[in-house]
Amino acid sequence: MSAPHPLAIDPVRDAAEVSRFWSSVVRGPGEDDCWVWVGAISDDGYGRFWVKREGRQRAVRPHRYALVLANDGAPLPPDWVSLHLCDVALCVRANSHVVAGTPRENSRDMAEKGRVRGRWNRWLPGTGRDRAERSRAVRNALRDGWDAHRFRDALHGVNEHPTLF
Repeated sequence: MSAPHPLAIDPVRDAAEVSRFWSSVVRGPGEDDCWVWVGAISDDGYGRFWVKREGRQRAVRPHRYALVLANDGAPLPPDWVSLHLCDVALCVRANSHVVAGTPRENSRDMAEKGRVRGRWNRWLPGTGRDRAERSRAVRNALRDGWDAHRFRDALHGVNEHPTLF
């Protein structure tokens, strides 16, 4: 029998942990804006949030943690994944931008958006390294708070300080 997913253990039992989580999120003010994780980022471009469970530190995906929080602490089935409907790897806006689904639903969403491995899409770089660079650019653009122009530029790889010559 495999060990339970770290979030199968009640993530809401520690108010300090929840507060620490939200301190690393910048919320876009608009109804359709992303809520962006500005904490640690793993090498694949997705966020990383550390929690303590059963006396051990474990890294969890912030978007998955946000889904559990949004659903009153109910754990997601361990074989389910989080789908980013907004296609922003650092978005943690649960139940509208990030939803729980099956791996099959995730694969279908990726195919419909042209994110199948080996295909290039202007919205999403084709490799994990490219996604990580994009995620770091987004995080750095929003570390001091929400700025819609900086966010958009970082998403699309626009140089923030273009040169004249």
